[in-house]
Amino acid sequence: MTEVAVRACIRWGLLLAGLSFLPQLFSETGSEDKRSYNLFHPTPEKLLRELTTDRPDKTESPYTVDAGHFQLEMDLLSYTRDGGGDLFAIAPTNFKVGLLNNIDLQVIAETYNIQRTPGRAAGRHETISGFGDLLVRLKVNFWGNDGGKTAFGVMPFVKFPTNQHDLGNSAVEGGIIFPLAVELPGKFDLGAMTEVDSVRNENNSSYHAEFINSITVGHAIAGELSGYVEFFSAVSTGRDAEWIGTADLGVTYKLTPNIQLDAGLNIGLTRSADDLNPFVGLSVRY
Repeated sequence: MTEVAVRACIRWGLLLAGLSFLPQLFSETGSEDKRSYNLFHPTPEKLLRELTTDRPDKTESPYTVDAGHFQLEMDLLSYTRDGGGDLFAIAPTNFKVGLLNNIDLQVIAETYNIQRTPGRAAGRHETISGFGDLLVRLKVNFWGNDGGKTAFGVMPFVKFPTNQHDLGNSAVEGGIIFPLAVELPGKFDLGAMTEVDSVRNENNSSYHAEFINSITVGHAIAGELSGYVEFFSAVSTGRDAEWIGTADLGVTYKLTPNIQLDAGLNIGLTRSADDLNPFVGLSVRY
């Protein structure tokens, strides 16, 4: 099923990219037509949409990077605590490039991880470190990119096992994400996401499905400072798998129209979820 999962993700990506050339049934009224811009004919700076990121919450955004522009989104430092073990993720980075007005390509690299697990001797830990996996995603926005009270997109992805020292499995995996954004009364913003992944079993080479859903609500706090709260859920069809649920909260602060800082905390609600995950991050568009 390995090749089937990967080929399915690639077919979805090509199909959705082709659909983007069809007339936009949900075009944004009152906004300038930006469909002529592409990677080699960048969107003028005066027409750039407001900086929108896929972080710091876990709910992905349906908005894409403007054509011909680049965006870096990264954890400066992320710490995860679960039981007696922990993980330091240093500068995992999502590099984005706008291909068309409604399509961007993303490459996510887990640049350096330090993982500690309880050792056999009391008070001792075993430590492994190195590069993690590589994730390639293609986001297609169907409507709402440049205006409107709702926005919707789709994002197929493939994970390549580039990890060192068993910091991940050795399987190619993939999935598809459907993100939605809604403007609520009172200047609240709602984001929702549903995701289906194809994940390899731990004990054999077969694959199983995982279903992820999340919802987040954000609001401005003061000036360029905004905050959010989120609920995240993951359910696996794998044998003996337990439900994962987390409550997440965080803030963002825009230093400039193209630079944003963030910080947050993800709190495990179920036994199988990580206990705590505090982080600080940075996003830059150019």
